[in-house]
Amino acid sequence: MRNSLPVFLIVAILSAAAFAQKNASPSERTLFDAVNRDRKASGLHALNWDESLATAARKHAQEMAKRQAVEHHFPGEANLPSRATKAGARFISISENVVQASSAKAAHSQFMHSASHKANILDRDVDSVGIGVAQRGHAVFVVQDFSKAKN
Repeated sequence: MRNSLPVFLIVAILSAAAFAQKNASPSERTLFDAVNRDRKASGLHALNWDESLATAARKHAQEMAKRQAVEHHFPGEANLPSRATKAGARFISISENVVQASSAKAAHSQFMHSASHKANILDRDVDSVGIGVAQRGHAVFVVQDFSKAKN
């Protein structure tokens, strides 16, 4: 007997991962894949897509685009833990990356060239991520919310 998963189980796992990202835009998928590619290159486990975190991230990305500013928190807006909880996320810890760039690939490059953003991406204690991207003109506003999920 081999120590491998049956093909139907592999297909079911891949289908579940694709279903979890069904609402993700192409830019959000690009960023998700880039995060997991860099984590794998660093010997870390891949992150799970969390649609609740993505909902919170998208809402904040839209707010950044509306204001044409990059901030973790705007006056009158809930803070990160409150935004994520309101969106339905359950977590033990949470962190966030925010940036304005010309594209999803450029955003990921900026994150990886910033020590604090890179540390969030390569944090071995997180297991989930939700990503939101909003466009305004030629700029994309990106929010990545990372968490250690509470079961």
